[in-house]
Amino acid sequence: MKYQGCLLAVKDISAAKNFYETVLHQTAVMDIGEHVAFEGFSLQQGYAEIVGIASDSLKEQSHNFQLYFEVEDLDQVCAELKCIPNLQWVHEIREYPWGQRNIRVYDPDKHIVEIAEDMTMVFKRFFAQGMSSEEVAKRTMYPLEAVNQIRGN
Repeated sequence: MKYQGCLLAVKDISAAKNFYETVLHQTAVMDIGEHVAFEGFSLQQGYAEIVGIASDSLKEQSHNFQLYFEVEDLDQVCAELKCIPNLQWVHEIREYPWGQRNIRVYDPDKHIVEIAEDMTMVFKRFFAQGMSSEEVAKRTMYPLEAVNQIRGN
């Protein structure tokens, strides 16, 4: 068995596709109208009918699933997203105890989308602040060997 990705049920395939292509800079690898595939996930309009379930059983804004993306420059992405009218935010930049920062927004169908700093960037930020490899490993909970590999030791 080979995992192929997740599928998001969407109400309006055009709005959803536009969000993922325009806002999140994803490129569709297949577009057959009511089904659009991106690398790692797909969008499907008419999901309930395909599966054979009641359309009113689909839950909007369930808050029990998210798509996860990583970027090198979270501040730049956050600034770009703030310029998008009517974008609904879950939260703006937040830093977690392990040092990674992220933001979360809703897509047009109220699925949560997390955009986080690539952990390599977190390591580099900590090194620039003068932290040792040992301190970075402790803070990020990454093995020292992985931290040293990023540092180039």
